[in-house]
Order: sequence, then C-alpha cells, then structure tokens
Amino acid sequence: MTIDGETGAHPNEGDRAPAPHSGASTHDEPLLRLRGLSKRFGAVQALNEVDLDIAAGQVTALVGDNGAGKSTLIKTISGIWPPDGGEVRWKGEPVHVRTPKDAAALGIATVYQDLALCDNLDIVSNMFLGHEDLRRRLLDESRMELTAKQTLADLSVTTVRSIRQVVGSLSGGQRQSVAVARAVMSDARLVILDEPTAALGVSQTALVLELIRRLADRGIAVLVVSHNLTDVFAVADRLAVLYLGGMVGTGPISDYDTQGAVELITTGSYSRRYQAATGPSNNDLKG
Repeated sequence: MTIDGETGAHPNEGDRAPAPHSGASTHDEPLLRLRGLSKRFGAVQALNEVDLDIAAGQVTALVGDNGAGKSTLIKTISGIWPPDGGEVRWKGEPVHVRTPKDAAALGIATVYQDLALCDNLDIVSNMFLGHEDLRRRLLDESRMELTAKQTLADLSVTTVRSIRQVVGSLSGGQRQSVAVARAVMSDARLVILDEPTAALGVSQTALVLELIRRLADRGIAVLVVSHNLTDVFAVADRLAVLYLGGMVGTGPISDYDTQGAVELITTGSYSRRYQAATGPSNNDLKG
C-alpha cells in the first residue's frame, strides 16, 4: 500500500486543509523524485520500489521503525550505496548517483548523526575542512572567517561565542548548527539530516528545529530522519513512512496525526479514517 498526495487522489482533494508551513507548490516539479527505488543486500531486500518526492522549500520527515530502511534510503540518495533498481530524477532530469561526489555535485548534502566534526578544531576549520580557501598557497584565514561568520549569521545562529571556538566545547545544538552551516556553505539544495535532535535537551532541540525551518524558508529542501514524532509534527511539511523497506505513507503532514503515524510505523497500515461531516479533516489518512 502506498499513500501519496500526488498520485493517490482523494475524492474531495480540493477541500483538504493546507500544510502547516508554506513551501513549494505541490504542483511544481519536485527537486528530487524517486520512483521504484530498490536496494538489496544479499537475501535482504532493504528497499522495495520506494517512491518519494522531495520539494524545494519544504521539510520532509522520513520516519519508520528500526530496520525499516531509513538509513539505506538516505545513503542511497547520498551516493554511499548505488541503487539496484528504480529511477532518480533531479529537477525533472534523470540522474545516476553512484558516489558521494555525484550527490555533492547535484547539491545534496547529508549531515549524519555523528556530525563528522573534529572536536580539536575550531568552527572555521571544521566548516572548511577538506576545501580550505587558499591565497598564494597559504590558508586565507580572513576570507574563511568572514564566510563562516556570514553563513552562521544567515542561518541566525547566534549562540556561539566566537567562530574560533573549539567545536569540542560546543553544546549538542551548537554542534548540529555548525554541521548544517557547513552543508549550506557548499551550496546544498537538499540537506539530509539524520536524527538531528537525538540526545538533545529541550532548549537545544528547539534551536535545531528553528534552524531546520530557516533552511526551508531559504528555499532549501530538507529531509529529516527522526524517531521523535513530536519534533516531526512541529517542523515538517510532509511525512513519509517506511515499513520493512517499502513506502507505506506519504503526504502533507496535515493529513496525519500522531496515532495514525505510529500505526503506520508499527504495522504498515492504518485501520481507521477520520471524516468530518463537511469533508476530510486535517487528520485524514488514506490508508
């Protein structure tokens, strides 16, 4: 069963309530379109003909239980593992993403849960690690500082004392902000965040969620992998649910409620429908 706002039309589609956040029109060509994406590891079918659209300027939350295929999907999009089947379209054109370099060339940046930051280096050094600015074969420290400072300011990251602060001294939310800023600085058009609020406190979680919304408000597509449905419903425009490698639900977040999402995550189906007398409610689930 696949539930898709674009392909599975509701008889009262025109009456559906809009998503809670403004973003790209659902009638526009999505930035990234996956059709029939499959990935197998020996006898294990990790992804089974997955369809997913990710639009610019929107936050798409990818949820599912352990083993559902979330990590496999984002690593396939990121070029870590090439797909065994299916089609990937970027801005409407078919592409082959076989390596992380291919993904980066398109504008896909992935921030994994470990953030891949060097604790012994400062913020500037981490943001430019591997692609430092050079001037006469020497590090252009002034230019890197200005670029790092401007990138953080554009994202309204104001909680760090200094861009020369060592990353090991930062809080979890600040570290996440640095990792995201590094992705944005590389001109990413799609930012994938793997469990960005895991192990964070309330205030740090709020900081990261605000940062995610700022990315979308700048026209960047955001794919968030999360187990925290409270965070998902607070920040996402669209929801995508994986179950045992298959996509069992996709659509505007306004079509779902927490109970329905949990049922899809745990069983792969939804047993009830919510229907108001005047038409579908914000909690309509096309299961």
